[in-house]
Amino acid sequence: MKLPTRADLLASAGKTTQDLIAPNLRLLFCGINPGLVSSYTGNHFARPGNRFWLTLYAAGFTERLLAPAEEHELLRIGIGITNLATRATAAADELSRAELIAGAEHLRGIVREYTPRTVAMLGISAYRIAFARPRALMGKQPEPLESAEFWILPNPSGLNAHYTPKDLAGVFRAFRIEAGV
Repeated sequence: MKLPTRADLLASAGKTTQDLIAPNLRLLFCGINPGLVSSYTGNHFARPGNRFWLTLYAAGFTERLLAPAEEHELLRIGIGITNLATRATAAADELSRAELIAGAEHLRGIVREYTPRTVAMLGISAYRIAFARPRALMGKQPEPLESAEFWILPNPSGLNAHYTPKDLAGVFRAFRIEAGV
């Protein structure tokens, strides 16, 4: 893959990344929104500092470390990826409150259409705004999202300094085991 230039990344702002989805998945990960590198490459969690792929491997979701360009391998094991908001930005804090709230309805529609068994939202702050749950905690949510069991997990972005790679792997591993995904 050709490394994107600054101009390439700036041109990717506002674009979207296609969902990695199929009916009846066992697990649907929901990111906040695509970053500029993801928008440029067309692959989810493609920014080199993002720890999503390493976390999936370390937590036992995948048998080997996948590269973002290999994301379709997830569908083979019943896992998909979508985003709460579709507009690509350099950082999630560039999204408006209205975009996050609209994203909750967007996600509900995806869950109604594709009926995943479990949905894991990656980012508690975005979840709290989008779903009007200001006191929500990480973990399994008391109410399902449509027909799906609904969980909140930490955002694996390298910009999220609250979790080390080891911490992320531990949280995602515990989720995989407890949710049976």
